[in-house]
Amino acid sequence: MMIDNSYLLGLFGTSTTTTSSTTSAATTATKKTQPTAPWSSTETASKPSDLVRSALAGRRLINESAVDLDLAGASADYTRLFALYKGLETLSALADRAGERGLSAIELAQTQKRFASGLEEVGNWLSTTKFEGVDLVQGVSSTKVKTTAGIEKSSTTFVSQPVHMGAISEPVAAFEGDVRFTMTVGSQAIQIDLADMGDAPRTFGAVVQHINAKLGDAGVSTRVSYEQIPGEAKTVKSGDKTITLPAGPDQWAFEIQGAVGETVSFSADAVSDAVYVTQGVGTKGVDQLLKFQADGGSAPAAAARVGDAFAVDGQVGQTALPEGVGTVRASATAADGSLWVVADLTAGDANQPIKGKSDVALMKFDSAGNLVSTRLLGAASEASGFAIAVGDDGRVAVAGSVTGALEPGKSGADQTVADSFVTVFDATGAEMWTQRRGAKAEDEATAVSFGPDGQVYVAGRARSAMPGATALGGWDGYVQAFSEHQTTPIAPVQGLAGAVAQFGGVGDDSVQAMTVSGSDLYTAGVENGRMVVRHFTLGEDGAPVLSATRDLGLAQGSIAGIAVDNGRVILTGQTENAALDLGAPTTAHGGGSDAFIAVMSADLQPAASDRLTYVGGEGDDTAADVVVKDGKVWITGANRAAGASDADPSQGYLSRLDPETGAVEWSRTWTADNAQARPATIAVASGGASVLDRLGLPQGEIAQTNAKLLTQATALRVGDQFTVTPGNGARAVTVEITAKDTLDTLAKKIVNASSRQLKATVVTDKTAPFMQRLEITAESNKAGAVISSGAPGKDALGALGLTPGLISTTAGAESKDRKAYGLSLPNTLTLNGKEAIKASIEALASAISTVRSAYKGLGPQTAGTLTNSLTGKGGSTAYYDTQAANFQAALARLSTTA
Repeated sequence: MMIDNSYLLGLFGTSTTTTSSTTSAATTATKKTQPTAPWSSTETASKPSDLVRSALAGRRLINESAVDLDLAGASADYTRLFALYKGLETLSALADRAGERGLSAIELAQTQKRFASGLEEVGNWLSTTKFEGVDLVQGVSSTKVKTTAGIEKSSTTFVSQPVHMGAISEPVAAFEGDVRFTMTVGSQAIQIDLADMGDAPRTFGAVVQHINAKLGDAGVSTRVSYEQIPGEAKTVKSGDKTITLPAGPDQWAFEIQGAVGETVSFSADAVSDAVYVTQGVGTKGVDQLLKFQADGGSAPAAAARVGDAFAVDGQVGQTALPEGVGTVRASATAADGSLWVVADLTAGDANQPIKGKSDVALMKFDSAGNLVSTRLLGAASEASGFAIAVGDDGRVAVAGSVTGALEPGKSGADQTVADSFVTVFDATGAEMWTQRRGAKAEDEATAVSFGPDGQVYVAGRARSAMPGATALGGWDGYVQAFSEHQTTPIAPVQGLAGAVAQFGGVGDDSVQAMTVSGSDLYTAGVENGRMVVRHFTLGEDGAPVLSATRDLGLAQGSIAGIAVDNGRVILTGQTENAALDLGAPTTAHGGGSDAFIAVMSADLQPAASDRLTYVGGEGDDTAADVVVKDGKVWITGANRAAGASDADPSQGYLSRLDPETGAVEWSRTWTADNAQARPATIAVASGGASVLDRLGLPQGEIAQTNAKLLTQATALRVGDQFTVTPGNGARAVTVEITAKDTLDTLAKKIVNASSRQLKATVVTDKTAPFMQRLEITAESNKAGAVISSGAPGKDALGALGLTPGLISTTAGAESKDRKAYGLSLPNTLTLNGKEAIKASIEALASAISTVRSAYKGLGPQTAGTLTNSLTGKGGSTAYYDTQAANFQAALARLSTTA
């Protein structure tokens, strides 16, 4: 049977002159045009174990001299590409090894360390290596990039919390009764009293008109309006079906329309104390901020805000914490009534990305529950916040643990092991100084307090000796002093580490609470399974010297807090021990786990004045946090059935007790979504509750300006950096973040670093909240530039929300001369944990696939000149051209065997 080659080739849009040409076509199709790739089936694949062994021996991951091409005259790009492939293959082998079961701790640590240095090697190589036929970058290739990090444009408009639900024409329940407050605009204090409205219905429109009349009489430009918050449809699950419910009624809030140059603040004469509780609710890890009005004082009766679910008597506010909050462990009030909250973030806000796996956020809320600011610690890898303290001068200290770099380029003795840190902020939330102190093994700071003469004291635990101390075995407790220093009045404040005391026994010990009163410092924790309180005397240099110790017996629980009040030491926590060593309890243990309040003398010696009170019922009762104010103990926690798991129902509670008598003076309990309420922290604000709560308005001045400095508004730290390599052949330039950098100054730095190959401008979102961001494009008719990550531990791109890569006018476009490829390989990859290992393996697999694509891109795009038999023109696509060439080779083989 005769095979019509022309017919068969025509199926692929090609033709030949004669059937005899198939032999020469086959020769053309099989002619070697590229060197054999190391991943080719004809090549012997490297054994992963050999790659790991070579890497751990310290050999370079990328070695161009070790590449041997089997095609004479091949482009040097192939040498570079194959060397890169080998490096990525080795990193992948290290990641696979780290995920294997049975790996010893020593080998895992070695593998993690080598992976980190290898990733840095690959990044450095990519940033300095030039390819001739393709553009290959560590990140992505694009024509335009924009930071996801943004800074909200300052606005004179402020919207309150919701005040009314329903029709705008209806009288508003929150406006009924005695509603009086002062609205201060600039220097004008304007008295607002709704009683002046007489018998007129107190609708939203009428109240707004009344307030604006008062503002007009005062001659100020600021005005008040109202804003509609449309009701939203809700969905519920019924078996396997999702049912959409009709939208609820609209809500309405005050809108303060400020004027340039006019500050606006609110106050009320009739006030009561406010208590803030942060809690986790439901089963999805949602966190809330609750506000309660304490009894006493002169504030009008408490009223829950519209839309607050599960509200109980005395509750005046409920606010959802931002998404990405993983854990809240500490909170404290400031002198102006605002609330500071320390939270661990597992993901940054959409406008405020974090650099690594987790970070610590210091969030400030006004008295109405509005988030005023968020300051990120800026950890390069992982960080956790455990404690907070607010000084008399408004300074805020945050302490916790950090793994990897914190201060740019400084990763501690071991970048895979947690170290203690303390950061001090001024009253506005601007960072003043940070100190990282670490033992060779793990350590963490779990408590922080301000002491005399501006000193800061940090307490925690360590698995080995802290600098300047001696290890005692297992986990030890420690206390360290820090002082502040300025070389000149205008120089930055520096934190200086002082004396340290390490204590405990051969077992595991911890410090779970600390307080400073004058020259006395007290710690409380669990030491070798026992509840221990220690008293230190502070020397003239601030050094803590142990004076007394008291063992209260088996802990069988934990410490929530310790305070000194009227010469008494008050200790609070939870325990299953019904007989703590403090004498007969005023209230007996109720069974399971109970909260407890212990009162001791200041010298910790047993005395007739000692008191012990258990708080709880037959189930398990926790003590999450405690505050001592005016001689009374405020305590919050959860209670659930004895032996219940974390998934079982739990109620939150808030109580005030007299520590001397054990009497419960005020108490509230509540539930939440899925019957899960898990209180975490407590803070008390003197005079923090007033009629303003029901109006959704904060006490004090409303924020009308936002931080412009990048180190305050983002996760960037001074010294973070990235590299810009101009496409015109100029040398790479490092862009470093300084304390005074803004979006505008950073834009100028990028333009200059790119030799004006790039254009960087500040753009504003077109929808609220009108965030300002940095947009980077290539200049017209210019080569563009490559933006590369900074060194591990000091990379700025993650905090800016930028991906390293090529920015050019032709990036992503089809080009017959040159193609661009992005590896999408973050320099933040680690092997610290199963999730991190999985992410690293996936990222490396994608990068290796991109290298293979770049190999194809370097090769010829067609197999000779082929003609479309239907049009008489060139082949329709490279795909069909390749298919035709393959088919011609097959025909040649058929002809040979015929």
